Amino acid sequence: MGHTATAEAGSEGLTVKEHRLDNGLRVVLSEDHLTPVAAVCLWYDVGSRHEVEGRTGLAHLFEHLMFQGSKQVSGNGHFELVQGAGGSLNGTTSWERTNYFETMPAHQLELALWLEADRMGSLLFALDQKNLDNQRDVVKNERRQRYDNVPYGTAFERIFRLAYPEGHPYRHTPIGSMEDLEAASLEDARDFFRTYYAPNNAVLSVVGDIDPEQTLAWVEKYFGSIPSYDGKPQPRDGGLPDVIGEQHREVVEEKVPARALMAAYRLPEDGTRACDAADLALAILGGGESSRLYNRLVRRDRTAVTAGFGLLRLAGSPSLAWMDVKTSGDVEVPVIEAAVDEELARFAAEGPTAEEMERAHAQLEREWLDRLGTVAGRADELCRFAVLFGDPKLALTAVDRVLDVTAEEVQEVAKARLRPDNRAVLVYEPVDDDADDEAESAATDADATTDENEESAK
Repeated sequence: MGHTATAEAGSEGLTVKEHRLDNGLRVVLSEDHLTPVAAVCLWYDVGSRHEVEGRTGLAHLFEHLMFQGSKQVSGNGHFELVQGAGGSLNGTTSWERTNYFETMPAHQLELALWLEADRMGSLLFALDQKNLDNQRDVVKNERRQRYDNVPYGTAFERIFRLAYPEGHPYRHTPIGSMEDLEAASLEDARDFFRTYYAPNNAVLSVVGDIDPEQTLAWVEKYFGSIPSYDGKPQPRDGGLPDVIGEQHREVVEEKVPARALMAAYRLPEDGTRACDAADLALAILGGGESSRLYNRLVRRDRTAVTAGFGLLRLAGSPSLAWMDVKTSGDVEVPVIEAAVDEELARFAAEGPTAEEMERAHAQLEREWLDRLGTVAGRADELCRFAVLFGDPKLALTAVDRVLDVTAEEVQEVAKARLRPDNRAVLVYEPVDDDADDEAESAATDADATTDENEESAK
């Protein structure tokens, strides 16, 4: 364990120790002997923002490929071994990272570490054209089921294209496009793995009922011989002005259950005090059934059936406030939009009440403590703060920083950011069912004619 750097931090009895292997892998350990389980979490510093034009979706595609075998483990063996040992596992992809995680009975921790090391070090032995084509089809079906063929399914993609300028690294979503997925070659995939799936581009956290010395010995045994890689390019700059400066708008006519008003507001980057203030503002305005927008639109005016605000925290680019309102009955979107603007303007002028601040503080504190209270949640947060902000120990004091934000700061960020010239707006208008059915029938007839012509030509 050459050049091992160790740091400790404590918060409410929680501890963190950090080490670094010779190959650059950062290792974060946190003991918790409350239950006999251990969580393993591995964050790779690669997400959709690292992708280049024409090859979107590779980061998410690898989330699937990493479960398709490695040198020592074939096929679905990763799932079979973890679940056979009584554990659970998964992986996710975002704009800023890809993560893989297992929660195991404590006595099966070594198995989880060996599995993660084997695919980090030897996935290319199993990555062939068959596996690539198989998982490419899986992702394309996922896209159809979750995005293309469900009501409002493409809303997130559309709003990001409105909120971020052409060529911006955060403009496309992690799922990628069908065309880019189809165009990705086996060599594209292999190059992507070599570049980003290296130990010096990852953070490994292990949390739970562990012996730190034994755990560290296993990590060195299984990960220590994996070579580092120094050819990773710097991600493109995601910086933007604080305010968009105008309203970007798109109207979508689709077969959806109800009219909808969706909007994204540009907010401060994650890891800043201003971002925490924005989180509190959104909790007060749209965080649940006690929020201002819900009380105004759903309870009082009865013009909407749902109304909410959420925060998408981004560290390498401005974060986004995501508003989603579904209208009630035949209510028109301009009625909803006028009420929303009125509530946001009133909040900016008057700020939150003491009762609202207390409730929002309690809501966010509970969310943070829920995450830190489980071994899997804490392992994920330790990786997040290590990868995005350089210090895993910041995870243990995040809730204190939120509770320290004042009402004046909440009002200030709302006044500066939650305004009409700083948003991308998406309006959904339902299409007439009969007209839509007629269009589908015409398209079917055209397809049938095309098929007949193709058959005749054969």
